[in-house]
Amino acid sequence: MSNTKYGKYGGQFVPEILMPALEELEQGYEKYRNDPQFMEELDYYLKDFAGRETPLYHARNLSKKYGTKIYLKREDLVHGGAHKLNNTIGQALLAKYMGKSRLVAETGAGQHGTATAMAGTNLGFETHVYMGAKDMERQRMNVYRMEIMGTEVHPVESGSRTLKDAINEALRDWVSNVENTHYLIGSVVGPHPYPMMVRDFQSVIGNEVKQQIIKKEGRYPDSIVACAGGGSNAMGIFHPFIEEDVKLIAVEAGGKGMEYTKDAALHSASLSVGEDGVLQGARTRILQDEYGQILESSSISAGLDYSGVGPELAHLADIGRILPRVVNDDLALEAFHELSRVEGIIPALESSHAVAHVMEAAESGELGELVVINLSGRGDKDLETVIGLERRK
Repeated sequence: MSNTKYGKYGGQFVPEILMPALEELEQGYEKYRNDPQFMEELDYYLKDFAGRETPLYHARNLSKKYGTKIYLKREDLVHGGAHKLNNTIGQALLAKYMGKSRLVAETGAGQHGTATAMAGTNLGFETHVYMGAKDMERQRMNVYRMEIMGTEVHPVESGSRTLKDAINEALRDWVSNVENTHYLIGSVVGPHPYPMMVRDFQSVIGNEVKQQIIKKEGRYPDSIVACAGGGSNAMGIFHPFIEEDVKLIAVEAGGKGMEYTKDAALHSASLSVGEDGVLQGARTRILQDEYGQILESSSISAGLDYSGVGPELAHLADIGRILPRVVNDDLALEAFHELSRVEGIIPALESSHAVAHVMEAAESGELGELVVINLSGRGDKDLETVIGLERRK
């Protein structure tokens, strides 16, 4: 195993045919991450195309109701409705500098796929996105958004028909077309250098928060709360604060409960209760059975419905630097409605998990007096899901 980056986690557990591509990608990233022209162009796209910087919003009504000062980092206002574009613009621009002409990606909630479609179209790529058939059913609007921008969306019918299976199909495509294709991974998962690269592109979130909270409050927050599936929005806001005296809380999807069936978990809490194993090219914490077979995960939110977690998050949890917490479907749905009613902001179901934990923990004193929630996406994409749940009640 080479290039373990995060304690015992990380590495490159991939077919030999992909090793040259990973080496090329690592060399390209190391070359261009400090290239003034690349960084100037990236800053241009982040500002004028993506709409950065995003506001740090004092949620006065929520703060008053729950007795602690709460700020929302408004990643829901990024073009496309989520933090995902921070990474897709970065990787697509890198692929362009490296001479690639084709992008492949996977998507769960559809937000990463949509952001890949936006970046790919804008930068002139042929773009293909793999999406679990189950996720396509519950995120039809995002499928249409991708298609209307010229991206070919491939339904994945294998396995659980969700994000895990979409990643497998995207990897197969990459293996077959490695010469002209860049695989644009959407989270801090996969083989090195992806976890590091995605984290770096998403760290714009935490870097902005550092400046914004000092300007507004004159100090850093007591705690930062973010939902965690693969973990890109969490690492994006956490990473600039790793060396600071700030509590970092990663909220996972508790789904329908912390129980298991024969071949599935009723939750997606791999950071909290997962075991060490290898998933999609990296060693990390995963949900697996006694024979090492990957268990299907479960969550009301497609973007958190994943059987693993980023290796850096797993390491940070191991050493106690981040605190994993779990919120179930019912509480996330309650927070979805609460933020909508109290602040006039409809959050993504993913982000609703972070909001729900703050609602639960505010009175306990765990969060301190000043809290930042990373509102990683807006809830428009989830309205069909929520409406369907309400109708079935």
